[in-house]
Amino acid sequence: MSKPVQVIAVTGGKGGVGKSNVSVNLGIALCEMGQRVVVLDADLGLANIDVLLGISATYNISDVLAGECELSDILVDGPGGIRIVPASSGTQRMTNLSHMEHAGLISAFSELGDDVDVLIVDTAAGISEAVVSFLRASQEIMLVVNDEPTSITDTYALIKLMNRDYDTHRFRVLANMVRTEQDGKALYDKLYRVTERFLDVALQYVGSIPLDEQVKKAVRRQKAVMELYPNAKASQAFRDLAKKVDQWPLPSSPRGHLEFFVERLVQD
Repeated sequence: MSKPVQVIAVTGGKGGVGKSNVSVNLGIALCEMGQRVVVLDADLGLANIDVLLGISATYNISDVLAGECELSDILVDGPGGIRIVPASSGTQRMTNLSHMEHAGLISAFSELGDDVDVLIVDTAAGISEAVVSFLRASQEIMLVVNDEPTSITDTYALIKLMNRDYDTHRFRVLANMVRTEQDGKALYDKLYRVTERFLDVALQYVGSIPLDEQVKKAVRRQKAVMELYPNAKASQAFRDLAKKVDQWPLPSSPRGHLEFFVERLVQD
């Protein structure tokens, strides 16, 4: 590949914090800015992005793994110009891939060539081996947190694991579903205080997404809020987030190529 690709993992300590919503709507906002975005549903056994968007996928990652098709065959056009790599749902085997299966599967991303600027990896919740592999392979880790004790506790556990076992030091923090911007900053401060005390990490607050009834309406209609309600408060917040993400430094060649994403998974 001739240019760097921004690989962003969107993750969180627990389920229900809105990771998939963030991944999809951030991708749409980046597309509005002219970026070519692919969203990987990296919850390999309990995929939900296709359900979230009401998309019917003929093939998914399990078909690539079985050698029945190539990655380019399973890409699905999503709203706002994003393209989606769907995973399978209710398939236990996909949650227990071997290292080589996992790495071999992701190596298919080299097929995308120069046709992608940003790869957003929507991980599963928790700290499973698969989640850790995707986090280690990504250049940026965005932690999605809610103002709930379990969200903060589980996010701290994830940061601690990545810092202690894999020497990861930089994390971006997004406060999701908050009532005010002040609430979002206060949520970040809670996480910052505990990590500063016990861990050698650098957290960066990237903003907040408001608790917006329009988001709930969009989810019920299986649409992205950016698509259905482009003028909603949440939609504007995603545009603000995309502007910040667009300013993040690109990795220097060759570490920013999708081959590097693959290489890190193989090493893992």
